[in-house]
Amino acid sequence: MTHKAYLALALPLTITTITTPLLGAVDTAVVGHMPDPAYIAAVAVGTIIFNTMYWLFGFLRVSTTGFTTQSHGADDKEGMMLALIRPLLIALLVGITLIILQWSITRLFLPLLTPDQNVQSLATEYFSIRIWGAPFGLLNYVIIGWLMGMLMIKKTLFLQLYLNLTNIVLDLFFVIILNWGVPGVASATLISEITTFVIGLIIVLKVSPFELKIPSMSKFMNTSSFKKMMQMNRDLFIRTFCLLIVFNLLTAKGASFGTEILAANAILIQVHFIMAYLFDGFANASSIMAGRAIGSRDHLLYKMTIRLSCQWAVFTSLIIAGTYYLFDYRIFRLFTKIPEVLEEAQTYQSWILLFPLLASFGIVLHGLYVGSTEAAPIRNSMIYALILFLMALFLTVPSLGNHGLWFAFILFSVARSFFLLLFVPGLQKKLFPSNEIYDGKRGKIYIGMRS
Repeated sequence: MTHKAYLALALPLTITTITTPLLGAVDTAVVGHMPDPAYIAAVAVGTIIFNTMYWLFGFLRVSTTGFTTQSHGADDKEGMMLALIRPLLIALLVGITLIILQWSITRLFLPLLTPDQNVQSLATEYFSIRIWGAPFGLLNYVIIGWLMGMLMIKKTLFLQLYLNLTNIVLDLFFVIILNWGVPGVASATLISEITTFVIGLIIVLKVSPFELKIPSMSKFMNTSSFKKMMQMNRDLFIRTFCLLIVFNLLTAKGASFGTEILAANAILIQVHFIMAYLFDGFANASSIMAGRAIGSRDHLLYKMTIRLSCQWAVFTSLIIAGTYYLFDYRIFRLFTKIPEVLEEAQTYQSWILLFPLLASFGIVLHGLYVGSTEAAPIRNSMIYALILFLMALFLTVPSLGNHGLWFAFILFSVARSFFLLLFVPGLQKKLFPSNEIYDGKRGKIYIGMRS
């Protein structure tokens, strides 16, 4: 594994992942150019509800990639099939359940986020349209995760680009040309999710190296592999739940400071998401290579994956931070030209500069653990980081206001990186417990540790 080979995976995956926050950025920018900041706030509130639901079940994509990659590395066709079918059925069931519970979901979240009445009305309208895409959004998670695990990077890139670019084009058409406002943003997402699922299913049927069929109940519920999948999904669910507590509190506390600060925080959060998803491309590359290393029992490849992950985390963080430092105000003006919102965004912009420098390891190493299908360290690191975030929130927000809020978030980001780094040596010992190192290139086992 060389830098060139790592980048050959990471760069296309970065293009794939960066379209997701760009979509959120376009949503925010389109309504941000409308005259009332309530439109930005409403989309921010509606998006946070969907992020809560989708991120809670984000393990459907993440774990699918991990299990598929390991099965692909071991050339296990049955494992590849089960890695697709199991999460597809779970995604369908969860998506239908979310539609059934839509009234209860809005009644639960809106009081917690405490927007004013105008924002609440617009956010409800956004939610009532977009909720019908929930099954398709979750099914797309599984399909994209499976294609990624099968190393079908071009097809993954095509599907993700189609999803988000279609959404962006429809955003502009519905909002700018047809003047549909917030319902136009929701309708664009709904249509793009449905059509992406149809195209993705066609791609899977064409490229799968096995006959796609519902497995027998005994295979579907195979004790060891099914238990492993459910354990990993449970740990990733807890991790995501902790992450959502952070972002929901970030939004809710921002709302308590007024509509202008809520809108400014929404812009800063979107910029943060763009940064995070740039790192996510490298995390996905690390996940794929770690999974292949474990599937083929190649310890040398695994060690090289760790080394390259850390090196590119550092290098990428410097590029991202430098770009933001040079162009921060111009970036903000892409989202809105409302003077009060721009002024608030400028007041708190320095906190986002710290994010890539301090959070890069946590995001990239997340991919290493996913590819290893070992999510317990991810869960534990997130719990510890959340505890620190809540402590900082309690101690700093009363005196520092929104600055205290962003300080707590940056502390949370640092803690994620720190704890995941601590768990890396123990992970290696668990996955490769003996002194035998398999060299996948030479097909030999060496006794004794080699650097």
